[in-house]
Amino acid sequence: MNEPAKGVLLVCATPIGNLGDVTLRVLDALRTADIIQAEDTRVTRKLLTRYEIRTPTEPYHEHNRAARTAGLVERIERGERIALVSDAGTPGISDPGEHLVDACLEAGVRVEVLPGPSAIMTALVASGLPTHAFYFGGFLPRKAGERSRALAQLACLDATLVFYESPGRTVATLASLAEAFPGRSVALARELTKLHEEVARGEAGELASRFADREFKGEVVLLVGPPNAPSQLALDEHAVRERLASLEAEGLTRRDAVRDAAAQLGLPRNDVYRISLGDR
Repeated sequence: MNEPAKGVLLVCATPIGNLGDVTLRVLDALRTADIIQAEDTRVTRKLLTRYEIRTPTEPYHEHNRAARTAGLVERIERGERIALVSDAGTPGISDPGEHLVDACLEAGVRVEVLPGPSAIMTALVASGLPTHAFYFGGFLPRKAGERSRALAQLACLDATLVFYESPGRTVATLASLAEAFPGRSVALARELTKLHEEVARGEAGELASRFADREFKGEVVLLVGPPNAPSQLALDEHAVRERLASLEAEGLTRRDAVRDAAAQLGLPRNDVYRISLGDR
């Protein structure tokens, strides 16, 4: 009697920036797999080179998934151990890996998910926004009208909203958030776990204005606090006064100091201005 094939799809979470964030279990899976299916083999090669992993790779992405999914399922059924990775983070979250996972489960093929880095969770915790409930909306529509309608449907949801965004559309999406959620706390997270990591916080309109002329690189995570929630923006008046005094000592006018302090501390400019009036 033949033993059943021991094929498996290993869904491997990989670093979102810092290559040191990969888990030991994922490294073992990548070393022992028969093949690695990668969203972009060039990106995955950087991780494999860092850890001296020589497992061969093949591309599995949005443009070839329709042609390749069935064949990969058959290979696993024959006993292959196939590791699946995305460019960063956990496969299957806003990437084509979800289709391969679904096909394997439909075929009764074994799937193991190896947890690890996630831009969603990293950005959510770093934002300081409420975490009692959150809604992940993936990438918002490209067209302004469709984007506005999508946001309007979420306006009353009692949860922190989390979205991915491409660098080229970040400024336009921030403007849409300011229009849809005036007065709400918003956070922008970029380059997470990397050298130039940035998490900026502010009122929706203030944040949109602050970054109106910024040219972004790399994908961005945008977060919106729940409606009617107490502001999560830290308002330490003593720290604000110290920052204002420091900026003015550098020669800035009170107006420019208020502007820069608000940007540096991630606070609404009106709040910083109000605090500045107490020094007069």
